[in-house]
Amino acid sequence: MRHVFTCRYSHGAFAVAVPIGGLAGLIGLGGGEFRLPVLTQLIGFSAREAIPLNLLISLATLSFALVTRNYAVPVSGVVAHLPEVIGLTLGGVISAIFGVRIVLRISARRLTMSMAALLAALGALLVIEAFVPVGDAGFSAHSPDFRALAGVLLGLGVGVVSSMLGVAGGELLIPALVFIFGADIRIAGTASVLISLAIVATGLWRYQRAGALPMSGGAPRIAASMSAGSLVGAVLGGMAIVVAPVELLKVVLGTVLIFAAVKTARHSA
Repeated sequence: MRHVFTCRYSHGAFAVAVPIGGLAGLIGLGGGEFRLPVLTQLIGFSAREAIPLNLLISLATLSFALVTRNYAVPVSGVVAHLPEVIGLTLGGVISAIFGVRIVLRISARRLTMSMAALLAALGALLVIEAFVPVGDAGFSAHSPDFRALAGVLLGLGVGVVSSMLGVAGGELLIPALVFIFGADIRIAGTASVLISLAIVATGLWRYQRAGALPMSGGAPRIAASMSAGSLVGAVLGGMAIVVAPVELLKVVLGTVLIFAAVKTARHSA
């Protein structure tokens, strides 16, 4: 009955997804960390249902964001950081496979509390990024092999977070590319979208194989509505890359995430 009831939320889901999708086009985030509280607290999906559903919407959002960002920040700009991009992708894909196993095995309450803790950590990271100045990265002068290896190690952590929250992992990928590998913030956003596409697709494939992707009742309608809203938002975000106050946005969005994490933890308790 609850999934039938979710059909009533399709229009609201579209409206909420528009600004969330804008993050993908503007900053290079998939927006999944902001959709997750909507799916669980507003619409009523359980954490175990919301996570793979979130991955599905993230995949659609990222795919369109890559196209819209390419006009302002061409994908060709990523070539200079190809070793670390390949390493981050490889590490993320490998760990995404194991992250799905963790989600499917732990209890619902532990999963919800883990979700709240990760949301709070990502929110704090966004706020910190807004105030930490970008300096010369220590790894940017190293050999391509060293940068690729460092990327693999960092990607292992990103893949676990992605599969446990259903997010793209841009909050971790972008600071890694900027502060560790010396990438320009806008190039890092485009690279983040590329890497996230591979990680999200892997996690989604694993959930689908495990039969854990909710595709009955109102779930497909909610996913379609939020995907459509995310696509509209991605276009608007991609157009606003040059003029938007990214640092201010990070402070606001980080605060929102921390608030959502507190609500999630209280709901679980």
